[in-house]
Amino acid sequence: MIPGIIPEGLTILAAPPKVGKSWFVLDLAYQLASAGKALDAVPIDRARPVYYLALEDGRRRLQDRLRALDAGDPSPLLYFETDVVRGGVLEECRTFMREHADDAPVVIIDTLGKVAPPAGAGETDYMRDYRVGGELKAVADMVTGGSVIVVHHTRKAVGDDWLDSVSGTQGLAGSADSILVLRRDRNEKNGSLSVTSRDAVEGEYAVHKEGVKWTLAAGDLTAAAIALANQRLTQGLGENSVRIIDFVNAHPDGVRAADVAEALGISEKDAGTYLIRAHKSGRIDRIDRGLYGPVGSVGTVGNGLGLPTLPTFPTPLHDYCSHGVTIGATCSRCGGWATVDRAQMRRRQPVRL
Repeated sequence: MIPGIIPEGLTILAAPPKVGKSWFVLDLAYQLASAGKALDAVPIDRARPVYYLALEDGRRRLQDRLRALDAGDPSPLLYFETDVVRGGVLEECRTFMREHADDAPVVIIDTLGKVAPPAGAGETDYMRDYRVGGELKAVADMVTGGSVIVVHHTRKAVGDDWLDSVSGTQGLAGSADSILVLRRDRNEKNGSLSVTSRDAVEGEYAVHKEGVKWTLAAGDLTAAAIALANQRLTQGLGENSVRIIDFVNAHPDGVRAADVAEALGISEKDAGTYLIRAHKSGRIDRIDRGLYGPVGSVGTVGNGLGLPTLPTFPTPLHDYCSHGVTIGATCSRCGGWATVDRAQMRRRQPVRL
């Protein structure tokens, strides 16, 4: 549906409160209904009917938000609802799917907390979450190409795996076809979008929130993944260290202190010191004596519009799983890490478990 980000089926979009997830999905709804570009970068191949249940907003607020997004005249394929009788959401969604069965319809529910019922008698929280997720997935699967996107919250305490941040039990995540986690620190414009799916490898991308609009931090998914990896490589560093690491990452064949000094206008001695420090902290690799390059690559990330994969990017970690799926977290597929041999990393070959 949105190449490399959201496929058909049930998708959960989770984010902390007030991070901007409603702005994210409202713009997504508009782009889907008008065959625009998701995150101002990823082309959507066709316009499709979109039923956006904005259950935390009113119609006037939605109109104001569309104007703020510079959405222009809403597509006739974009339908809104702000007030649905509790317990009637699923039937409303089924009706919409049936009415647009030949057009790959999309339903967006903002938020799950507004429609999720309490656990029934004798039903555990896990059983309730899996039941709710299963009912939503059944709606998505009613028609060919159908999709349901559910907005949800993240929990405060998370583990190494970003999937653990999805609020609720594992029953909810287990019922979904795809999960997206949107993150951004308070008062920061830069954030990340983490994506996993039954049908694709995981990917993590740098995103940017300028005012009310979310965009990819680079021109496409590959560049956005590289940008996020580089952000993590340089987090907490001074300006010179950031410039040098960026320069090294832009030259996969390797650079020497003299190259850095000439390009960045610093002394060769200082350049050598910065390179040694960056290598010792694991942010760059030493390919040979005095020659430094990016740390080994991380598998592949999903691509769009029929292309099977995208190329991969440097990561600050010395260990990563053979799926090549995670930057900075353990793999949700195999549950662990695979140790990478240093020489193997320098050859940039994939790691096999």
